[in-house]
Amino acid sequence: MAVYTTLTNEQIAAHLEESYAVGTLDFAVGIAQGVENTNYLVAVKAPSGLEEKYILTLYEKRVNPADLPFFLNLLQHVASKGVACPKPIVRCDGQLVGELALKQAALVSFLHGKSRSIIRNPHAASVGSVLGQLHCATDGFAATRVNALSLSGWQKIYEKIKGRLDEIQPGLEDLLQGEMIYAAQHFSKIKGLPHGVIHADLFPDNVFFEGDEVSGVIDFYFACNDALAYDVAITLNAWCFEQSGEFSPTKSKLLLAAYQKKRPFTAAEIAAFSVLLRGASLRFLLTRAHDWLHRDPAALVRSHDPLEYAAKLRFHQCVKDVSEYGL
Repeated sequence: MAVYTTLTNEQIAAHLEESYAVGTLDFAVGIAQGVENTNYLVAVKAPSGLEEKYILTLYEKRVNPADLPFFLNLLQHVASKGVACPKPIVRCDGQLVGELALKQAALVSFLHGKSRSIIRNPHAASVGSVLGQLHCATDGFAATRVNALSLSGWQKIYEKIKGRLDEIQPGLEDLLQGEMIYAAQHFSKIKGLPHGVIHADLFPDNVFFEGDEVSGVIDFYFACNDALAYDVAITLNAWCFEQSGEFSPTKSKLLLAAYQKKRPFTAAEIAAFSVLLRGASLRFLLTRAHDWLHRDPAALVRSHDPLEYAAKLRFHQCVKDVSEYGL
């Protein structure tokens, strides 16, 4: 359940009438998926007489209101470049965000399709292609946002959880301690790599498909400026391991090949790819371990399993050459 702020149909209808020129409310329903914000699917009768659907989002406490212009302008920019993503609807006052129920709120276009829980080879290839398209589309986007979850951010999280990691799994303390040392020694390599705006959270629940092809990418609320190949590493980790935990070299090769048809890697990116994959594993292991150790037993949202990323990190530590990923 991810409807943190409950709205009545009357509240939503009044908000749409006062703030947008999209038509009159037909129905609204809360969306259970997601963990960060409150989302409602709203259908309106447009002035043309046709039914149109939108997503109404209320931004909850984990999203900094000061970041909203970056996120919403980014969506507008990449949508204008042909990326299938939610397009913010301009309000009657010319703004992209307003207020509803004492929360910042925005209305965005509705995307058709659904996310996949079972990932097949064509899905991995299509995701690689759309990520390459996205990275090309963000070129020229002037606004910037610092990645708060890079090396310095990892160190802050680690300080909050070290000493308790074996509560999750015996040996996890040693794994993270050693990998934090490795990251401090090696992750500086990414500074010289091609940088730009990255999605930073391109997991299967943030991608919609129609058939085997991506029909939309959502949830840009971790987007920031960082190494483009680091975003590829995050995505590979999310899409190229089977549900059993086994790495799929086939999916990896397909994803990377499809990505490079849109934006080829530099030699420096290929040389640094193992470091990037370990860093991407460490980032999600740290945040998941933190949420696991500080979880509220009464919370409706279930914490993600940190051991999934502990296993991925251990795998990458044993890889001897990037050719094993299909590069």
